Amino acid sequence: MDKLRAEGAGQKTGGRIKEAVGKLTGDAKLQAEGKADKTAGGIKNAIGGAADAIREATKPAPRA
Repeated sequence: MDKLRAEGAGQKTGGRIKEAVGKLTGDAKLQAEGKADKTAGGIKNAIGGAADAIREATKPAPRA
C-alpha cells in the first residue's frame, strides 16, 4: 500500500470528525476545515491508489 493512500485515509477520517464537531458546536470554521481535510484526504488516497496500480502494472512477471 502506498504511503499517500494511508495518509489520505487518515486525513479523510480526521476531516469527518472535524466536520461533525463543527456541526455539533456550531463552529463554521471548524466545519469548513473538516470538509477541506476530507477532500484533501480523498485526493491523497486516489493518488496513492494510482501509484499502487502503476507499481503493480510495471512489476516484472514471475519466471516459471
